[in-house]
Amino acid sequence: MTTSTVQTNYDPLDLNSYSLNRLPKKKLTKTGAFFKKWGLPIAAILFFVLAYVVQIPILNQKQEIMFALFATALFLWISEALPNYVTSMLLICGLVLTGILKAKPAMATLGDPVIWLNVSAFVLASALVKTQLVKRVALWLILRFGRNASAIFLTFLGINVLLAAFVNATAAKAALMMPLFMVISAVYGAPGTDTTNNFSRNLVLYNLVMINASCNAFMTGSGANLLAIALLAGAGCTIYYFDWLMAGLPLVIGFGIIGYGLGMRFIFPVSEEDKQPKLQGGMESLQKAYEELGPFKMDELKAIAIFGLVLLVWATDKIHGINATVVAMTGAVIMLAPQFKLLNWNDVDIPWHLMIFSAGAYALGAGLTATKLMDTLTKAMMDGLGLASMSYFSLYALLTGIFIASHFIFQSKNMRTIIFMPIVIGIAQELKIDILSLAIPVALCINVCWSLPFNAKPNAMLYGTNKYTMGESFYYGFVMSFLYWLGLMLAGATYFKWLGITPGFF
Repeated sequence: MTTSTVQTNYDPLDLNSYSLNRLPKKKLTKTGAFFKKWGLPIAAILFFVLAYVVQIPILNQKQEIMFALFATALFLWISEALPNYVTSMLLICGLVLTGILKAKPAMATLGDPVIWLNVSAFVLASALVKTQLVKRVALWLILRFGRNASAIFLTFLGINVLLAAFVNATAAKAALMMPLFMVISAVYGAPGTDTTNNFSRNLVLYNLVMINASCNAFMTGSGANLLAIALLAGAGCTIYYFDWLMAGLPLVIGFGIIGYGLGMRFIFPVSEEDKQPKLQGGMESLQKAYEELGPFKMDELKAIAIFGLVLLVWATDKIHGINATVVAMTGAVIMLAPQFKLLNWNDVDIPWHLMIFSAGAYALGAGLTATKLMDTLTKAMMDGLGLASMSYFSLYALLTGIFIASHFIFQSKNMRTIIFMPIVIGIAQELKIDILSLAIPVALCINVCWSLPFNAKPNAMLYGTNKYTMGESFYYGFVMSFLYWLGLMLAGATYFKWLGITPGFF
């Protein structure tokens, strides 16, 4: 355990002590600096070589150019030589200039319904943040149920799942929750960012895992989920919000409960002594922060009413068939209407760079469809690996396992989704298997991205708390990833079959 003196005048029980701007900033690595300088010329050479020099026998000319654009975009996205939205803009230009797509369909991807669902969801989430309703609910749950070590972990499980239903930005959830579990870490013997113990390691890493994993419970849980929905829609498949909820929510809750016990008992064992509070006043500081919010305000009640109605209509979409995007947009319109006095446009935090990045990803999907590149590559891969002779269970286990394992390499769940979902669709189509029977289990792995700091924004943010090392993060993440995969195997053999998602394994 690291030990050092806490700074003078530093209050480890003050929520404001753990705001993002007070945490240590991570410097650019040597690799990152290299790609910032040389990534763009390397990308240009990569595109030229793949498009016009190297000949791949199974590809025609258009497919070779599409493959070159695909590989170059992935290189730029992964290396971060350019901001991801700039790469998307460059990709759209490349698709048009090379004749893969006409200008209108290439640029029309910014108007995709999933983009509008994203925008509307961020409007709805902004209301929850502006009114401080999210903070009120999180503090209340901790104060009401977090009276001992076990209850604290299970309460954070509940908070994570609840927030995933309302806020689809994992970085925002991490920023909101970080002060809460940092104060609790201080209460249990690890104040500040310069001390730690096994209780604190488990608490922060558990929250890191659940901030990501909870997104798998809801179709709108993350932008990458919506990206998968868009790719499946391109293949003629529709997933209802209700179906995703019924498949994902039990898996996430079961995983969260078992993961808590596994971490506390075996990964970083916590003794009974360490489960006892070491610093008095922690709950009192949270109580003070809660009381400072005052009584429920009218704006909070408005936000509850609107978002509650939106969630109700989403959750029953299989009954009435109303489009999820239209429902979200209706809620956003009500919140932004001047007569309702809840939000104005300046209050809305929409990451437009993410929208532009997504538009480039969808344009990439359109290019892959137009050239049938993935069909050709998937057939070659299936022939090479003998996938055509595999049983459904073997395919299910292999595809989910590979997708989960890929997060140790790729820095972005969006990238993993863009690469892998078309492959899954192609395999299902080639073998004449129901696409959703493979795609839904794989989609429920999208937010398994918790093992290393570069896997997702919350990972980098929480790594800055200095409560664990990178090696400890990898160890914890690896075990939890394997546990999640085992949960998927059990789900596929049981309630996924009862829901009609899988045909069963036996």
